Amino acid sequence: MTDVAKSDDASASHPAVAPLLTLRGISKSFPGVRALDQVSLEIYPGQVTALIGENGAGKSTLVKILTGIYQPDAGEIAIDGTPVELGSPHRAALQGITAIHQETVLFDEISVAENIFLGHAPRTRLGFIDWRALRRRAREVLGAMGAGHISPDTRLKELSIANKHLVGVARALSIDARIVIMDEPTAALSYKEIGELFTLIEMLKADGKGILFISHKFDEIYRIADRYAVFRDGQRVGAGPLPETPQAEIVKMMVGRSVDQIYPKHAATPGDVVLKVDDLSHPTEFDGIRFELRRGEILGFYGLVGAGRSEVMQALFGLTRTSRGSIELDGQVIAPRSPADAVDAGIVYVPEERGKQGVVLGLPIFENVSLPSLKRTSRHGVLRLKEEFDLARAYTERLDLRASSLSQDVGTLSGGNQQKVVIAKWLATGPKVIILDEPTKGIDIGSKAAVHQFMGELVAQGLAVIMVSSELPEVMGMSDRIVVMREGRMVTLLDNKNLSAEALVSAAAGIRGDEA
Repeated sequence: MTDVAKSDDASASHPAVAPLLTLRGISKSFPGVRALDQVSLEIYPGQVTALIGENGAGKSTLVKILTGIYQPDAGEIAIDGTPVELGSPHRAALQGITAIHQETVLFDEISVAENIFLGHAPRTRLGFIDWRALRRRAREVLGAMGAGHISPDTRLKELSIANKHLVGVARALSIDARIVIMDEPTAALSYKEIGELFTLIEMLKADGKGILFISHKFDEIYRIADRYAVFRDGQRVGAGPLPETPQAEIVKMMVGRSVDQIYPKHAATPGDVVLKVDDLSHPTEFDGIRFELRRGEILGFYGLVGAGRSEVMQALFGLTRTSRGSIELDGQVIAPRSPADAVDAGIVYVPEERGKQGVVLGLPIFENVSLPSLKRTSRHGVLRLKEEFDLARAYTERLDLRASSLSQDVGTLSGGNQQKVVIAKWLATGPKVIILDEPTKGIDIGSKAAVHQFMGELVAQGLAVIMVSSELPEVMGMSDRIVVMREGRMVTLLDNKNLSAEALVSAAAGIRGDEA
């Protein structure tokens, strides 16, 4: 296929630099799906190449080929111009390829140092693990990446989510790699930690490493990347130097069309109060939460990492017990002690951790969507397959789900499409209140537009929506009002009219007006 943008010619900006890694004509098919179709890619030493594309564009498949998990059906992979076969993850590692994933698999019950060097721990002459060297080298890796505050001896389960993610980064970097793949590496990091990661990337560039950087966040891509490659529907549709290419051009390549309105304005007029929360408190997570939610309204929750937003939502959904306070739904006091209680009352929750809490891996799409609605899709205790399919189709089509069929295993979907399945599953229950916790985390710009458009349709139909988001443009673009939280407490509730980003961030960070 001919690229619709600038060709990926090294002479465009770095005439003397030869590619470190070259892929030519790579194809890969699965039953019913052609994931990659004759794609090419170049990664250069001392440069960051951003791999950009919608969910389902083929990015994850390419990463699995580069790391030896999948084998291509056709094409050639070369390192320093020499063809290589990456027949397994071990062989990929021997070729100097390592990957930092959004959700790295780590083990809670062992130490940080053991997680970092699992599978390649230093050994004594007798073949036993050299524990002293293990701790020393773990400390060196963590220190080099600006994570020296993490003790190598700490059990992983004692760390925060963000620090666990940093351990995953350290694990990948503990292998002396020449090619580093970063797949949504900032998804669970705070602003400070993202800055530290970007400093680390600059160090890797200076050391001559070639970096493939996958992210849906355009501010990150333009901040850190030197080059880009855009995939769409399994094909490469553009590549070239990034600073010379406008963002609008890349978005058009991604989605095959211009996305003019990522945050559509919904015309709904908020109605009566449907949810009232008064003095809701938890012994350790949050205190004194008070707000009202109206029909046809999107109420945003904003705050920095650790503000307690998700913890409040989990309490409303019956996942955790509160110490005091009350919840009223349509004027009736409710006290959900389980998610089943909350769903029966009319409150549903789309969690941030979709892979662990949102979908049932191993089940097909249609069964995931119909699972909470079995009373609607069964008769006399017998499931009716057609009604399950009809229910799933009605909601997945509205969310523009990308899948070969509704019988596809949900575990084989991209992260963004898994998120659409979770949203469809809960909307199919006909709730009064839907809580969306980071609804577009890890979702590409085209899919974000589809989810936002659907949110607008929901409130227009009178549904009440709570949206937790760490993305400032999203929370400002979609919310009618915004609750700002900091350290487990509500700081303020702001009307989203003529609201400035500076005022919102200042409130979340605890900065007074005269300090902003």
